[in-house]
Amino acid sequence: MGSGRVAGKSTLITGAGAGIGRATAEVFAEEGAHLVLFDINPGKLEALKADLAPTGAKIVTVTGDVSDNGDVLRAVSTAIEHFGRLDILVANAGIIPLMEITEATGDDFDAVMAVDGRGMFLSCKHAIEAMLKTGGGSIVCLSSISGLAGQKRQSTYGPAKYVASGITQHLAVEWADRGIRVNAVAPGTIKTERVMQLYDEPGGPEYVAGMEKSHPIGRLGESREVAQAILFLASDDASFITGAILPVDGGYLAQ
Repeated sequence: MGSGRVAGKSTLITGAGAGIGRATAEVFAEEGAHLVLFDINPGKLEALKADLAPTGAKIVTVTGDVSDNGDVLRAVSTAIEHFGRLDILVANAGIIPLMEITEATGDDFDAVMAVDGRGMFLSCKHAIEAMLKTGGGSIVCLSSISGLAGQKRQSTYGPAKYVASGITQHLAVEWADRGIRVNAVAPGTIKTERVMQLYDEPGGPEYVAGMEKSHPIGRLGESREVAQAILFLASDDASFITGAILPVDGGYLAQ
């Protein structure tokens, strides 16, 4: 079990059903948070809730789409209904297609921006509106190395992650004097379910092998390693940190 760094904190995690979102839910449950787990896949949510039951954490699940304003508002309202307030948002939900611009269409771009861009905007908007009523809170957005540096085959995903980096810094400045901190993590290539699926896609194995070699630490990251960074930024241990984009990338961006 953890040390209780977010004990009793009402926390909304979007995209909680898999990958970094799931690992974050696990870490926050161990640290005593009250959780609203939001995902588009109800089966994954219920499986996660069952897996977290031994921690004793208070958990509510909400099925919905972060690109839908009503769904996001319902998730934030659920936190208030069950826990009286919203203290922490982890804006994690996203999709990760790999396409060169000659392959991608305008619809492909719109689909990624709907989730990774609009979804993050809506999540932050409604979370901030709730936090303003209770004196503040902490938001951690999921950016990426693709939101800080150029990469191949990121014609749709990369621009959406630049949105994540940008919204983090703008909102941090906008709301710092109201007690709301906004930070981001920028993971390198992490061994999520999505990344493992690349082995079955054209060009995927070569892409993953190349990314593994490009991380100076010599391996891909683990979801829980990113979750621990999210926990730090969300907690009072980072009380004088806002507007930061923390790479969790095995040295990728240091090159």
